[in-house]
Amino acid sequence: MSNTQKKSYTITCSSYFRDAVLELASRRKVNAGDIARSVMLLVHPKTIENSHDSGEPEAGDREKVMLKSGAAKGRYWKRKPRLQLRMAAGFDVSFIRRTLALALEIDRGELILEVKDKNVPPLELPPPEPVISEEVIEEIKRLKSIISVLSFKHLTGGVKNRRDAMYIMGFPSGTVIDKKTLRSRYRVLAMIYHPDSGYGGHLHMSQLNAAMDILRR
Repeated sequence: MSNTQKKSYTITCSSYFRDAVLELASRRKVNAGDIARSVMLLVHPKTIENSHDSGEPEAGDREKVMLKSGAAKGRYWKRKPRLQLRMAAGFDVSFIRRTLALALEIDRGELILEVKDKNVPPLELPPPEPVISEEVIEEIKRLKSIISVLSFKHLTGGVKNRRDAMYIMGFPSGTVIDKKTLRSRYRVLAMIYHPDSGYGGHLHMSQLNAAMDILRR
């Protein structure tokens, strides 16, 4: 048996607030105390303390009740609207009222709780895809068009001599080329004319390789 001391709380509040809490409790088939306890289990006390308190009812907001005992039994009198809760001792009225207000916000979808297990590492999401602007897309299209136009037309008879090789590599005939410049040009053209690039093909690549073999001699 639990030794937790229970206490009866009178939570004064507006009529609207009282009715909303009671309607929620009825819909969930629990009582107002159960609603408050559920929120206290899920929400950090500091969060509750920093939440909005609907406060006491306004001066004109009163409920009419009949006295059931004493000399005035059977008479009606007006009092502040209230909720009666039975919970563990140690809470103040304002804290419980804030807790119930959070319950109403959650029920209306105005507040969403994210429950985390401290023993489970957070889910690592992949980085978002980079956003490419319309200007960059247009520039890429323009460069592709230029590359397509500049791509050499393969030689029908194949690469037979140095002049053919110079044409394939894009050097003017008679130009003196050092090995470093030749290798650099080959790497650039190989990326363009490779069969997987979309601008070349096997024939382009084979003639590029043939031109490189001739110019390296």
